[in-house]
Amino acid sequence: QVQLVESGGGLVQAGGSLRLSCAASGNIFRINAMGWYRQAPGKQRELVAAITARFNTNYADSVKGRFTISRDNAKKTVYLQMNSLKREDTAVYFCNADIATMVSQGYVYWGQGTQVTVSS
Repeated sequence: QVQLVESGGGLVQAGGSLRLSCAASGNIFRINAMGWYRQAPGKQRELVAAITARFNTNYADSVKGRFTISRDNAKKTVYLQMNSLKREDTAVYFCNADIATMVSQGYVYWGQGTQVTVSS
């Protein structure tokens, strides 16, 4: 079984920072791309940032210059450093990862989500 567990969400004032972490565990052979998505109330889930196994990154336009995605392969963990937070960043943040196991070449797993609330 593979699990993704997020941490680091919370309440922060506008202009502040938070760092989200997402650790993968289980019968993992290889982790391919990893990413962060978010879903605000009444809105669809959207991509925030993604990082490939070769550390290539891409970001939603709304977070470019403010958020940074990174990964530590030894720890099987992906991070999202969020700076200059705005009220519109308020959402539940989910991590996902394309993971190969001994019985599967690749499957996208999701974490349970962590709430980020930005107050004015």
